[in-house]
Amino acid sequence: MALWRAYQRALNAHPWKVQVLTAGSLMGLGDIISQQLVERRGMRKHQISRTLTMASLGCGFVGPVVGGWYKVLDRLIPGTTKVDALKKMLLDQGCFAPCFLGSFLSLTGALNGLSAQDNWAKLQRDYPDALIANYYLWPAVQLANFYLVPLYYRLAVVQCVAVIWNSYLSWKAHQL
Repeated sequence: MALWRAYQRALNAHPWKVQVLTAGSLMGLGDIISQQLVERRGMRKHQISRTLTMASLGCGFVGPVVGGWYKVLDRLIPGTTKVDALKKMLLDQGCFAPCFLGSFLSLTGALNGLSAQDNWAKLQRDYPDALIANYYLWPAVQLANFYLVPLYYRLAVVQCVAVIWNSYLSWKAHQL
C-alpha cells in the first residue's frame, strides 16, 4: 500500500513524467517476459539492448502518444457514462489502435536496423495478425478503462494489462 500511495503522490505531482516512466518500465518488463518466458532465451542469451530499446520506445513513443491520446479523447468525448465509455472505446479501437500499432511495428523495425523494404515486408506480414490479436484483448479492457478509471490512471492501468500485450508485441516485432 505504501508503494501505491507513493506512486499516487508522484503521479499527482508529475503526471506526464510518471506516466511516461511507467510506460517505459512496463514495456521493458514485457520484453523481459517475452525473452525469458516466451522465447526461453535464458539469461546468457538475453538481449539487453532489445530490452532497452523496448523500454525506450515506452518512454519516447508509447507513453507520450497513448497518454496524449487519452487527453485528446477526453476532450473529444467528455464524460464517464457507459455511452461515453463505449464511444471512446469505439474511437480508440477503430481509429487510434490501427494507426498506433502500425506505427509501433514500423518504428520497432527501423530501430532494429531493418531497411525500408524489409520493414515494409515485415509490417505487411505481421500487422494483420497483431491487429486481430489487439481486438481480442483491448476493446473489453478499454471499455472498462474509460468507464471506471480516472484519466490520470488510465495509462498505468493499460500498461499493467499491457505487460502481457507488450510481451506479445516484443515477440512479434523481433521475429525475423
